[in-house]
Amino acid sequence: MAKPSSIQAYFIIVFVISRLISIIGKLRPWTINSLPYEILSIDIATKLRIDPDAIKTASSDFGKVVQEEVPTAVLYPSSINDIVRIINFSYNSTVPFKIAARGHGHSARGQAMARDGIVVEMASLSDIHSNNNETKYSKAVKVSWSPSLGYYADVGGEQLWIDVLRASLEYELAPVSWTDYLYLTVGGTLSNAGISGQTFRHGPQISNVLELDVITGKGEFMTCSKHMNSELFYAVLGGLGQFGIITRARIVLDKAPTRIKWVRMLYDDFSSFTGDQEHLISSNGLDYVEGSLIMQQSPPNNWRSSFFSTSHQSKISSLLTERGILYCLEVVKYYDDHAADTVEEELELLLEGLHYIPEFKFKKDDSFVDFLNRVRSGELKLQSKGLWDVPHPWLNLFVPKSRIMDFNAGVFVDILLKQNKAAGPILVYPTTRKNWDERMSAVIPDEDIFYCVGLLHSGTFDDWKALDDQNNEILEFCDKNDIKIKQYLPHYKTRQEWMNHFGSKWSTFVERKSRFDPKMILSPGQRIFNFV
Repeated sequence: MAKPSSIQAYFIIVFVISRLISIIGKLRPWTINSLPYEILSIDIATKLRIDPDAIKTASSDFGKVVQEEVPTAVLYPSSINDIVRIINFSYNSTVPFKIAARGHGHSARGQAMARDGIVVEMASLSDIHSNNNETKYSKAVKVSWSPSLGYYADVGGEQLWIDVLRASLEYELAPVSWTDYLYLTVGGTLSNAGISGQTFRHGPQISNVLELDVITGKGEFMTCSKHMNSELFYAVLGGLGQFGIITRARIVLDKAPTRIKWVRMLYDDFSSFTGDQEHLISSNGLDYVEGSLIMQQSPPNNWRSSFFSTSHQSKISSLLTERGILYCLEVVKYYDDHAADTVEEELELLLEGLHYIPEFKFKKDDSFVDFLNRVRSGELKLQSKGLWDVPHPWLNLFVPKSRIMDFNAGVFVDILLKQNKAAGPILVYPTTRKNWDERMSAVIPDEDIFYCVGLLHSGTFDDWKALDDQNNEILEFCDKNDIKIKQYLPHYKTRQEWMNHFGSKWSTFVERKSRFDPKMILSPGQRIFNFV
């Protein structure tokens, strides 16, 4: 007969085992089914969150189109080493799990999501720069100069471009290439390209990077440039997050202007509109050239920019009723106090001989910062009305110059104008390939001049699919008519589509993936190598 003390010990053991089984059962959905339970033993386990708020944020993005890519956990790193550790852990696991870096969450198709894996909230790194009552951007952006490189800024990959601007302006400097919206992370735009109306002159943002710090899919921390680990450098720029997570970028800076002259001119003839755009980007003197469409559901003023006065809008609306569709050419010339007396004359000389509709030329003078940050005010207005947190089924394309007239007739006129579904700004402006480095992963059409087309739709949760169907119709039109477009911020569903997208770069892209992320851990939301 067992002694009382032995019976007591037996029941204690049974109780402990039952409690462990219960705890493991509760943890099972994320520690065993999706992630290895050994992850609980590493020192960054406390920085992983599985609460509903964290999971919900990491399962959504600006597009609001993809909702099913739910991660198992979210990492809130407090140092670069935290990211190294989590990637290293996955790489050395028997069954590696997927990892995606999330910047500002501005993707449109779930590109920064990681179903059943881990999303790294890069913004968490910004918190380490907010000590001692100093602004985050001042500590996170280091401006320097060297005889060989000139002025540059070392910037955390998690930093927003607006903060890079603010920090560099303290030295009367600024980056030269931008996106239209500044509340995007440096790592995010460099993983795509980073384009705007300055691209024709300075190239995309990826062409204005001197050096990078990158954590590869093997968990290796590497510094790279054109001259050091160059294969990784060129792979990551425009690489859609497939080869590594950017944690630092060295960005080219130049003297910052203080003010800008801003002109918009209207056209009713697409040939004249594109001809004038191509003329302007081939001449020297302008700092920004973009174009857009004006239609009933894509009015002159929108969230992207409130340029026109009330009287101007009334005048434009009357013309729009008569013509159905208008084309708006937008140009900017930078200046400072030293050039204030001559800038107007210089601008008029640059615009001489253009073919816009007489009396539909509008001017504005603004500060350099307010111009660059123009989209933010529109965003805040929509947020205050609850109209920003809606689906955005965007479609961004690069269209070869040789087919832009066909694109106008088949897409702008026969699809967008006739169907009258467009619900947001529609951009169309040319740029040149001369400032794009072919060694980078980014893909552009095989012509010297190509057009950036952006259908920046805003829908509702009831009607966004109709806009997406229209996007697919546009893609089908291009395919049937052999218009060799390239998607910018691409989204495809099959391996063959990705192969077609990269074309001659596909084999290099695959080789780089095998070299820097052989277990295909990073950025599964792009669905280039992960289709389930």
